[in-house]
Amino acid sequence: MASITQSPVTFTGASATASDLLRSSSNGVCGVPLKALGRLRLGAKRRDFTVTAKIRKVKKHEYPWPDNPDPNVKGGVLSHLSPFKPLKEKPKPVTLAFEKPLMDLQKKIIDVRKMANETGLDFTDQISSLETKYLQALKDLYTHLTPIQRVNIARHPNRPTFLDHVFSITDKFVELHGDRAGYDDPAIVTGIGTIDGRRYMFMGHQKGRNTKENIQRNFGMPTPHGYRKAMRMMYYADHHGFPIITFIDTPGAFADLKSEELGQGEAIAHNLRTMFGLKVPIVSIVIGEGGSGGALAIGCANKLLMLENAVFYVASPEACAAILWKSAKASPKAAEKLKITATELCKLQIADAIIPEPLGGAHADPSWTSQQIKKAINESMDELMTMDTEELLKHRSLKFRKLGGFQEGIPIDPNLKANMKKKDEPIIQMENLEGEVEKLKQQILSAKDSTTTPPELGLNEMIEKLKRELDREYDEAVEAIGLSDKLVMLREEMAKAELQGQSLHPLQYKIDKLAGELERALPTAPNYASLTYKRDMLKEIMKAKILGEQTKKAALIKDEMNKRYKEIIDRPHIKAKFEALKAEVEATGSPPDNKQKENIINLKKEIEFELINALRSLGLDVEAKGLVTEKLRKLASFPDIKTKIEELDQGIHKEIEAAVKSSPDLQSKIELLEKEGETPNSETKYKIEALKQEIEQNLAAALTSSPLASKYEELKEEISQAVESPGGNKGLNESSSKHGGSTGANAERTCV
Repeated sequence: MASITQSPVTFTGASATASDLLRSSSNGVCGVPLKALGRLRLGAKRRDFTVTAKIRKVKKHEYPWPDNPDPNVKGGVLSHLSPFKPLKEKPKPVTLAFEKPLMDLQKKIIDVRKMANETGLDFTDQISSLETKYLQALKDLYTHLTPIQRVNIARHPNRPTFLDHVFSITDKFVELHGDRAGYDDPAIVTGIGTIDGRRYMFMGHQKGRNTKENIQRNFGMPTPHGYRKAMRMMYYADHHGFPIITFIDTPGAFADLKSEELGQGEAIAHNLRTMFGLKVPIVSIVIGEGGSGGALAIGCANKLLMLENAVFYVASPEACAAILWKSAKASPKAAEKLKITATELCKLQIADAIIPEPLGGAHADPSWTSQQIKKAINESMDELMTMDTEELLKHRSLKFRKLGGFQEGIPIDPNLKANMKKKDEPIIQMENLEGEVEKLKQQILSAKDSTTTPPELGLNEMIEKLKRELDREYDEAVEAIGLSDKLVMLREEMAKAELQGQSLHPLQYKIDKLAGELERALPTAPNYASLTYKRDMLKEIMKAKILGEQTKKAALIKDEMNKRYKEIIDRPHIKAKFEALKAEVEATGSPPDNKQKENIINLKKEIEFELINALRSLGLDVEAKGLVTEKLRKLASFPDIKTKIEELDQGIHKEIEAAVKSSPDLQSKIELLEKEGETPNSETKYKIEALKQEIEQNLAAALTSSPLASKYEELKEEISQAVESPGGNKGLNESSSKHGGSTGANAERTCV
């Protein structure tokens, strides 16, 4: 078949499509539509097909420069290349909890101004007075902020962000993106900018100014891509010799599963290592909150500056409170203990300087705050620029090496040591405790039934273990029912009183009151069941221990009494008397007469007194039954001694009256005691007891120094001689002397 070449004929028609415009040179045909060529070749069969293409709609690219640039902008249209733009609407004011009193004053000022406008009256003086009062209250509030209040200010939704400050302090700024691994984390922003002609590399955490921006910026919590982007810019700055300025404002690195899979810890660690080797000056500024490693990853600088109300911490106060006190409500206490404010960190030499903020926080006047930051940057860079590379690296290393320094071998202050937290004892499981107690009970019972001694060591260990467990249960209960603060305050008062050598009687009312509150509220504690169980268990074991000790002591006393009794009976003179009396009774062959009975009673008394003296030499308190009654009966038969006792009693009363009259202090105490005793109540009860003790001590001192003391000793000796039995032996005389002294002492106490 002959081929058609260079045909001058062109095929056109209404049915021609886009494919008809194509020409075929491979087949040697030019100007012939493909459709017609197909019909020529295939002839009979027709195949219809169409080619369609859809254009996908994409979001218009947001360029960093404005659509309608103003040619009159200082520095040129492209002075700040960044997608970050000022908000179209002014952010809504947010009032913190501690600022409500200020808002009340501000509302009054607004109401008075509104009234002045409506009525046309002059309220200038009232408005001026309220404004003065408002400014003074604002100054007082913001000069005495607590740590938790500063945390709330650092987290304020309207607080200026990193880019807000950068746009205010730089002449030109170009934002740089990407970690060169396919990602660009919006939570960390980097870029090059100039301040007063100096070129710097800026990088920092960027929070959102509203909910939409916060979601986009991930609330200022960077992923590993953000830290790798920052590290890339650090290398870039180090290569070109740009000083680095970092702005820290993050609650911490983003801790989701994906970030951990992508190496969050490795990215932070790599940044830390890299920053210590950079040869350019680095200045870090904490403008909000600096949380843990997420902040430190761009914070290893030669100078760490902090805004006045910024905070820098290893764990947030809420997290710390949840760990230590099991409740986020203790965050104010945690914020105080963590030392996270700019003032505290400067004292610890972690921060190098504090940048002032206006009254009301940085959000009250962002422009002024930015200028203070600019001033601090220039001062720090002027100092660091004078250092050479080696000195700069050494300066950065020493800044961190000196943190947390300590010295070994120095004794700890006893006051500090007393306040140190004791090592927590391991919590014993209830099942293990029950098993140990049951095992110990079986050992005690088996020891009681046999001659073996009870297991004292195991018993003491179990008691100590139960005491520790019970202390822990009480601590948990006190914390749960909200009495821990009162208990701590009371302990501090008691410690202060003991340190100053004061009596604890004035605090007894507080102690009893707190004990009553604890007793009433204890059943509401969540661990009340386990507490009562362990308390009952401890009582049972203590009873077993006391019973065992008493049994053991009684057995020892019994053995010692038998031994001493045998020694007394075997004494020659006692044995001779006993044998003679026995022979005399046996010789008569009849029941003992009165004389013999009297001799038997005297021998019995002699043996008793010998035994009493022997037992007293062992430190035992022994009282002969019926002995005191007999001596008092003998004493009543001496009227002269009774008269002397009455005279001594009168003399004591006179001496007391004279001591009271000669001492105004004693008189005032007695009058106060009479006044308080008229209507005693639970509050004055302990005060009355303390006054009684003081008065008794003063009177006792007065009587001891008077001549009545010698008269008392003489009367005591006379009574001792009077109650002696004419036919008594040595043991009777010694015992009589001792009991006579007791009677004299009783007489003295009665007189007083």
